[in-house]
Amino acid sequence: MKTLACIVGARPNFVKMGPILAALKPYSRQIRPVLVHTGQHYDAAMSDLFFRQLHIPKPDVHLRVGSGRQGEQTAKILAAYEEWLLGAKPRPSATLVVGDVNSSFACALASVKLDIPVIHVEAGLRSFDRTMPEEINRVLTDAISDLLLVSEPSGIKNLAAEGRPKSAVKLVGNVMIDALRDHLPVARRQQTLHKLGLSPNQFILWTMHRPSNVDDDRTLASWIRAMQDIGERVPIVFPVHPRTRARLAANGTWAKLTNRSGITATEPLGYLECLSLSSQALAVVTDSGGLQEEATVLRIPCLTLRKNTERPITVSQGTSTLVGQDSDKLIGLIKEIRNDKYKRGRVPKLWDGHAAARIAEIVARFISS
Repeated sequence: MKTLACIVGARPNFVKMGPILAALKPYSRQIRPVLVHTGQHYDAAMSDLFFRQLHIPKPDVHLRVGSGRQGEQTAKILAAYEEWLLGAKPRPSATLVVGDVNSSFACALASVKLDIPVIHVEAGLRSFDRTMPEEINRVLTDAISDLLLVSEPSGIKNLAAEGRPKSAVKLVGNVMIDALRDHLPVARRQQTLHKLGLSPNQFILWTMHRPSNVDDDRTLASWIRAMQDIGERVPIVFPVHPRTRARLAANGTWAKLTNRSGITATEPLGYLECLSLSSQALAVVTDSGGLQEEATVLRIPCLTLRKNTERPITVSQGTSTLVGQDSDKLIGLIKEIRNDKYKRGRVPKLWDGHAAARIAEIVARFISS
């Protein structure tokens, strides 16, 4: 039997890994998955709650690396995973990583240096913005991966342009959508809207955490002013990422924001609570890649606070519009949505809830060859 090390470290990984582990169960005579949690997200709100809600088994290995600067954290994960690989009996036949977080690249690099094949789920996505740490992780992970499993056609094009062999690239669809379709009925039964005093289709879900939006005080202040303006007309729910809260506290905005009518600032939400909100919102305002994907399938208007996206299909086919850092454009688009003049788009091909089954079949063939 072959051992497959499956890497998670941050919330997007948890959501994607759940369906993959479930889809691998029919191959249990061929493959033994070993779930390795790097500890990149380590507090209960960012990690433990997601494991419980998504019914992900307890990790077999926990590296407990914790936080740190980009380079520091990547190095700690690399060293910890390499040490585990060197002592593992048997040594994994392959490492499977998902997405673009530091854990994905660091574990891929540790593996390839020990001649262990790497499988990358969600390969080929590109924003072409090298100021984003995630873009660096994506490019480098794809460069050293042996099997590249792609969620949308742009990934095929990007990998071909980078010289990756066609035989290593497979279009499988979006495994994030598997989790959404599996958990949507349960999410809809949550009492999240009731607890927050909201009505379906009568509020906006707003999230932001990327450095381009929260690290510069002027940019962050512009978004908060837009939030306050919009909140006078439509209630806003604002689950506050720890990074964003720290910046708001540092510049003195946090106390003013939490006392503002029309804006409900909350702690980070679990997966089910967030899905309950996103699936029943009038609109989503976000800089999250995952919410762009979810909104596309839910056919909820998504206003993306970025100048670019590594998921272009959410714009060309889905419901996302790139707002950049133009708060006036954001306010105008909210008006369009309220007047029911916003495009709804369509669901991309293979975003059908069966991506994990396709992934498992391809992985089983690869690891057994």
